[in-house]
Amino acid sequence: MFNRINRKWLGLGLMALALALPLEIWAQGVPLINVTGGSKGTQYSMTLQLLALMTTLTLLPSIVLMMTSFVRIIIVLSILRQALGTGQTPPNLVLVGLAIFLSFFIMAPVLQDIHTNALLPYLQNDLGFDKALAAAEAPLRKFMMMQTREEDIGLFMQMSKQGVPATPDAVPFTTLVPAFITSELKSAFTIGFLIYIPFVVIDLIVASVLMSMGMMMLSPMMISMPFKLMLFVLVDGWGLILGSLANSFVMP
Repeated sequence: MFNRINRKWLGLGLMALALALPLEIWAQGVPLINVTGGSKGTQYSMTLQLLALMTTLTLLPSIVLMMTSFVRIIIVLSILRQALGTGQTPPNLVLVGLAIFLSFFIMAPVLQDIHTNALLPYLQNDLGFDKALAAAEAPLRKFMMMQTREEDIGLFMQMSKQGVPATPDAVPFTTLVPAFITSELKSAFTIGFLIYIPFVVIDLIVASVLMSMGMMMLSPMMISMPFKLMLFVLVDGWGLILGSLANSFVMP
């Protein structure tokens, strides 16, 4: 009995010590390590860089979703799965993984540009943080601008009560991102509509045949799904869809 009580209090004491140590370290203050970089000798503290890194990692999923080709790809693949009528096949994990790697394939020139002109010079101390960030923004802005419709940019410029930009570079980044997402949604649903039409035709044909045979209690979806799968495989559907998606992006 006493051994169990002692073990209980010992465990509580260790937990309290583990919680108190970080608080004690925080109370003593986090040491700042100043790093000098860039041609002008700009100094950044290590804690601020760590905070910026953690913030970037937190926002990374949103950056991938909002500023790359991922949105259009994943929406088209989801619509394709619904058109086939296969339920959860392929599963969400497969579709997301396919969309991510296809996005990497499409964005490879942009990523290479950012790596060559922004990341490497910054790591080699040839560019300051501000200039490296501007150099990384330029190819990404150019890619987004080439996929964005002018009316979408005009809509958000009007909503923000700003004038007509003189040049594409004058469009604020906070305006370009929602305009880009809106254009991507329009493009994705347009492609999804064109994909859906052949499968709807097959559903209509199967439903008409079943009704003419008096089999109204039999689900047309259950009968048409094998024919849709056979059609999709015979025309090399995955190659056509993925190839068309990759070619639908206007590259710089």
